[in-house]
Parts: sequence; C-alpha cells; structure tokens
Amino acid sequence: MKKIGILAGLLIVLLTAAYVLVGNYFYNFALSAQQEKEFLEGNPHLAESEAVSAAVAEEADQADDSFKKEHKPAKWKVVSADKLQLNLNANVYENDLPEHKWAVVVHGYTSNAESMTRYIRNFHEKGYHVVAPDLRGHGDSEGDYIGMGWHDRKDLLLWIEQIIERDPEAEIVLFGISMGAATVMMAAGEEELPANVKVIVEDCGYSSVSEVFVYQLDDLFGLPEFPVMNAANTITRLRAGYDLYEANAVEQVAKSDTPMLFIHGEGDTFVPFEMLDEVYNAAKVEKEKLIIPEANHGDAEKVDPVTYWNTLWSFVDKYMD
Repeated sequence: MKKIGILAGLLIVLLTAAYVLVGNYFYNFALSAQQEKEFLEGNPHLAESEAVSAAVAEEADQADDSFKKEHKPAKWKVVSADKLQLNLNANVYENDLPEHKWAVVVHGYTSNAESMTRYIRNFHEKGYHVVAPDLRGHGDSEGDYIGMGWHDRKDLLLWIEQIIERDPEAEIVLFGISMGAATVMMAAGEEELPANVKVIVEDCGYSSVSEVFVYQLDDLFGLPEFPVMNAANTITRLRAGYDLYEANAVEQVAKSDTPMLFIHGEGDTFVPFEMLDEVYNAAKVEKEKLIIPEANHGDAEKVDPVTYWNTLWSFVDKYMD
C-alpha cells in the first residue's frame, strides 16, 4: 500500500509538472509579448488575397506614404487602471477642420498603431481627429502579455476619456481590425462606455478568445481543447490575470446598445468567416453586415476598397451629426 501511495504521489507530481509545462508553452506561444510569433510567418491563412488588384494596392500604398510624410502624429499617454499601472501610448492625428468627429482606430494581433495608416488616413480625410492606440504589449505601450482585447477593452475606455476631456462635444466612432475588432466589440458591452460613442465598426473580429484559440490549436497542432486549453488558461490567469473563456465578444456585443457594422472577408480562414454570424446575430442594436467575397483575413479593404468605404460611410454617417 505504501508503494502504491508513493507511485500515486509521483504520478500526481508528474501530471502537475506536465500540465504546467504545457500551459506555459502555449501561453508563451500565443500570449507572451516578448516571444516571436513564428507561426504567423508564411502562414497560408494569412496569405494576401488573390483578388487584390496590384494597381489599386499600389495607388493606396502611395497615398498612405504621402499621408505619413505630411502628418506626424502627436503622442498621448495614459496609465492603465489596473494594478499593473502600464504606460500606454497612442498616436493622434488631429484635424484642421473644426469638427467634433473622432475615430479610435485599433490594430490587430502583434501589430501596432503605425500599421493602421490606411484606416487612419481614410478617417482623417473625412474630417475626423484620429486616435490610434498601441494595445498593451504592442508598439510603444508597456506590457509583457497580449490581452486579446479583454484587458484592452478597459484601456480603450481611458482613450475615450482622454478625447472627451479635450472635446466634451466629441462624437466618436470605434473601429478595429482582427484583435482590434474584438477589442471594440468587447468595449461595446461595457456599462461605462460613454454616450459620446455613437457607432462601432468591426472588421474580421473573433467571437471569443477561447473559440479562436481552440480553432488555431487544432489547425496548427491537431490537438484537442482538453486538456491543452485548460492548462493554457490556468497559466494565463496566473501570468496575465484574465480568463480565456471569459474574454467573449459575443456576450459583450449582446449587452451593447451602440449601432454596429460587422465586416468580414468570405475567404478568411484565420479568424473563420463563420464567426461573423456569431457576433452579428448576438447584436440587438441597429446593425449591418458587409461580406467581401474572396477576401482573406484582414484583406476586405484591399480586395474591394470602393464597396468597403462606401458601406462604412453610409452606415457611420447615419449616427454622426
């Protein structure tokens, strides 16, 4: 009996060690801001859409380059409201037009504010002041982990506060792509979201962190949800302070009363196209859905910029005075 007890104890120790090792591996793989995300390089799910016109893309790139040369952003800083007290950065492009229109433009996974020139430029050309935050762990913002939009939704409220302090009459549109889209959807369900936020646009956001991770876990490793996700979630709660199963855009959208435009490329296999209906159907607000055929992840604007921006402005303009 004594040997059985010892063996059982050793087995528990080994299983616990394996659980921690697995959890740490996948935490570092997906959520550590310091570790390179090599799985993104050459990932077929992130290949540029074949439907992108080279001539149209070149013209847009040139316009982006000109915008960056002509408009140098100001830097805004806030300190996160949680116990980490992270110093967060945003690039701000104020407009010469005497308007009270503001756009908060939010980047995606492992990206940064500087990568959002295409969207910043289009809002700015329409007379908007534009705030482009670096999410925690990205760009010039502090943080050693990726929040996947969950903690970032609270940081987004701080940037909105900054806008309203400077312009109490501000009318604000929230725009995000990929993880940034999940961020604005998650912010949509916050009770503290000011009435100054008039409309939200999400482009290729995921329904929940757990669902997109389970999908990627199967796609990249052929592994099941249990016990890998459980181990990763335990380590995430310990090291990053949030629960992968709690970070849910569908539930947040369901609580929102802000009009919302949902955009997704029909060819998206990185954040599966099917997730579009999950978030769209959850919304109980004035809403619209734009599907761009043949567009892969994050390529909707590149594949059909005319339809993209015409649809966006047609929807957004209804709620901005």
